[in-house]
Amino acid sequence: MMKTLQKVLKQDQERYNVPRNVHDVIPIKRIWNDGIFLVGNKYAKTYKFTDINYMVASREDKESMFLTYSELLNSLDSGATTKITINNHRINKRDFESSILMPMRSDGLDEYRDEYNQMLIDKATGT
Repeated sequence: MMKTLQKVLKQDQERYNVPRNVHDVIPIKRIWNDGIFLVGNKYAKTYKFTDINYMVASREDKESMFLTYSELLNSLDSGATTKITINNHRINKRDFESSILMPMRSDGLDEYRDEYNQMLIDKATGT
């Protein structure tokens, strides 16, 4: 088992060459229309997911997200090299307010919108 793991890790390593020009810095050799990249001697594909606010999700939604994520991990071949990058960044308060919060409309329902917005802010800040 250990020899197999060492063999896989050794195959995964690529030799680093000092770049001589701009084209050498970018390791992508080819891009296909379906989004698959040839990077060095490996193939890569990148997926972008929409923002998921796990804190405000219902229990059923959290369970569904977890099961979907575990299905994704289990679908990957055990011999394949897989890299998962989670880009988690802070957002600007104004951007959050403009994209997530409900705008006030002065139609008699603003108190409910305010309560809903406050709930979202409390969940997002963890209070």
